[in-house]
Amino acid sequence: MVTRKEKKNTLAMKPRKKVDDITVRDPYDLWNDMDRMFGNLRAQFEDLFWPISQRNELVDDIMSRNPPMDIADLGDKYEMHVELPGIPKDDINVEVTPNSIEIYAEHEESQENKDKNWLRRERSNMSVYRSLELPEEIKSDNVDAEFKDGILTVVLPKVEPKPKHKSSKVSIK
Repeated sequence: MVTRKEKKNTLAMKPRKKVDDITVRDPYDLWNDMDRMFGNLRAQFEDLFWPISQRNELVDDIMSRNPPMDIADLGDKYEMHVELPGIPKDDINVEVTPNSIEIYAEHEESQENKDKNWLRRERSNMSVYRSLELPEEIKSDNVDAEFKDGILTVVLPKVEPKPKHKSSKVSIK
């Protein structure tokens, strides 16, 4: 559980030294004050719309719905790696169109262990969704997918592969 200390609403700008009638201030005092004011505004906004009891559930829900993904352009194809730990291969759905890919999965733990005295149970239901629009058209009928050790690897061949451009050094006269 995250607790937040109450901050005082006083400005951090304090006079450093007085030279005649000119007060010299640290130039970063203004930035510190702005950061603190925006932090207070954000905290009040969160408290208004998401009480502390729902805030952690909201963050967990958002993180579970968007699995981490890497995608690389290999010239003639795209290669995508998506982390889907704890989800069986049969629960994963991949749909491909010529310009996009959509990955979604729903996994529901059906076994009940009534013998245990659960302190917390968070792994019973899980759903993920990820959609990506691709910059080039792909051959949607030749897509290969493999699921191993919680990582989904999808290879998406391009319709018209773009040649790799080599750089050349230019001499300056």
